[in-house]
Amino acid sequence: MREIELPIDGVAVGHHTDAAARTGCTVVLFPDGSVASGEVRGGAPATREFALLDPTRTVARIDAVVLSGGSAFGLAACDGVMRWCAEHDRGFETAAGRVPIVVGMALFDLSQGDAAVRPTADDGYWAAARAVTGRVPWGVVGAGTGATMGKWRGKDHQQAGGLGVAVVRRDALVVAAIVAVNAVGDIDDGVAAAAIAGGSFVWPVPPAQFGGPAGAAAGVAGDAGVNTTIGVLITNAQLDKTACQLLAQSGHDGLARALFPAHARSDGDALVAVSVPSAVGQAPADGEIDVARILGTVAVERAVRSLA
Repeated sequence: MREIELPIDGVAVGHHTDAAARTGCTVVLFPDGSVASGEVRGGAPATREFALLDPTRTVARIDAVVLSGGSAFGLAACDGVMRWCAEHDRGFETAAGRVPIVVGMALFDLSQGDAAVRPTADDGYWAAARAVTGRVPWGVVGAGTGATMGKWRGKDHQQAGGLGVAVVRRDALVVAAIVAVNAVGDIDDGVAAAAIAGGSFVWPVPPAQFGGPAGAAAGVAGDAGVNTTIGVLITNAQLDKTACQLLAQSGHDGLARALFPAHARSDGDALVAVSVPSAVGQAPADGEIDVARILGTVAVERAVRSLA
């Protein structure tokens, strides 16, 4: 199992991995005072509580982000994380008690293993209960267990995706990216761009290569039509919700740098950006926000490319 150090205080990561059914979920827990926003750019998202991430919405805090396989079924894992957070007195304060703020994103992996097995509320609960700070396992684990990529080229070109993690620093400023890559595209090596420029680019792949017409309405073939790359950016830069949304946008730039094609109608590409309270201290100046955004672009790109 490959691991990487996550050097941001108070952030814990846990996985549920079902290797037999080829699915799983990844839970990221945040300390009190964390702020988040996000953005969806793919055409087929499966998300939970994403609307509250808009900078105009009331709640700024976040308690957890759940990345899950199982398509929309896998969003059930968020229920278990809600339960774990409630047991540990985490959440948005109301007159009736605390309500945990848990944002979920799911990818489609049902065609890779046992489609009847999807991450459940109990799976999410135990992933949260096992979450640890420090080193993060990555690869074919958690939400990346059944992930694949390269489906746009045809079934013979499909390859394993997974959960990629990268950390980028500039002095005391840190941005980390945890990305589950289940893309219709594949890691960009320049070949597709050369084919486009040379006139030999072919799209869509003939449906027969996937054994059926599913996804044809989206302009792609067969199982190439069900995908999605999802992830979370984490930084110790002290950002408000608007700046977190800008960071999430820059993370999508990283997806576009690493994957081709990205943000297709058959992808549900979504990223959440979270600012964690830190000893780094003061809110950054405008220029430093741009530095965080640049680091975020690179972090997402590297997280995706780590799976090559």
